[in-house]
Amino acid sequence: MRGRSERLKAARLGPRDVLHVGSAGLRSRPVRVVLSALGIAIGIATMVAVVGISSSSQAKLMRELDELGTNMLVAAPGEPMFSGEKVTLPRDAVGRVGRIDGVQDVGATGDLERSVRRSEKISEEETGGISVKAATEGLLKVLRGEMARGTWFNAANSRYPSVVLGGVAAERLGITSPGQQVWLGDRYFTVIGILGPLPLAPDVERSALTGWDASRKLLGFDGHPTSVYERSTDASVRDVRSLLAPSIDPENPRNVQVTDPSSALQAKAATEGAFSTLLLGLGGIALLVGGVGVANTMIISVLERRYEIGLRRSLGATRGQIRIQFVTESLMLSGLGGLAGVVLGAGATAVYAVSGGLPWVVPPWSMAGGFGATLLIGTVAGLYPAVRASRLSPTLALHAV
Repeated sequence: MRGRSERLKAARLGPRDVLHVGSAGLRSRPVRVVLSALGIAIGIATMVAVVGISSSSQAKLMRELDELGTNMLVAAPGEPMFSGEKVTLPRDAVGRVGRIDGVQDVGATGDLERSVRRSEKISEEETGGISVKAATEGLLKVLRGEMARGTWFNAANSRYPSVVLGGVAAERLGITSPGQQVWLGDRYFTVIGILGPLPLAPDVERSALTGWDASRKLLGFDGHPTSVYERSTDASVRDVRSLLAPSIDPENPRNVQVTDPSSALQAKAATEGAFSTLLLGLGGIALLVGGVGVANTMIISVLERRYEIGLRRSLGATRGQIRIQFVTESLMLSGLGGLAGVVLGAGATAVYAVSGGLPWVVPPWSMAGGFGATLLIGTVAGLYPAVRASRLSPTLALHAV
């Protein structure tokens, strides 16, 4: 016999053993598991859906930007230096812009102090928020617009009393097809076309457009453009922007204001992301509430399973093994909720995207981050119950039953 007795060592739990003992409590209480995991699932689903819906909306906006391009600039009269002074663009502004290196297409509109109505019997004050503008033949190409119905101006019809209506203007006037007439100025104009959506030129959507020559001959247009639209190559946008004002008005470049319409869509995309931060916070609160529910479930589980804990301790289970058992159970409970939440959030995003005609976009980081958050919540929620279970005395636990 050896002179010194060897201390007994507890057998190590393998991964399969840890999963078995950790899932025992879940298998024995399925209803409680579902209710506890539901809180986690709601929080994760909210976070994934918020990120997914925001990303889908941004993807649609960016797709529109890709289709419409970010290489369009608009020149308009600037602010006058003195009150009462009127700033106008020169009549040949379109030609001047067209001579700038890198410019591909040019178009212009000119505001007319006229009203358009369904008939002459309607009061002039009933404008319906519709403005009247003269338009050059190249405007549609610059705006990358399409005709919903009818045709655009050409060298022939732009000289006669014809009008092209923006989509919003046509709806407000009750015009549904070309061939109908509207009262403009002191005569009827024939509608030859209705424009499709123009995201980069919402003011044109709310306008009645007349040909440049017809506007000068029939409506008293002075020929000074109000807005000059130009398209340039992507590589030359910055150079064109710096040359636009000096080319239009060399003597007073400050009289020309240059804007970038695509910045409005870019700002809208940024706003979508900023608004989602608030909703993410609400999802985080729901996730924390779910974590509290998991912790509460685990504490109750420890109280109900004192006999089991005492029996395992008396059979040689160490405190560390008891802690591992309950932390694993908490992680599995939270993991089930997290997995369900990711699926629900992705599904909610898909439903929203399909119903709204958006691309379905769910960033992988949002799903991975959401699931990782559930594991973190599960670990934190299970630590205290696990420590409490490991400190139970085997004798007292068995005696209490």
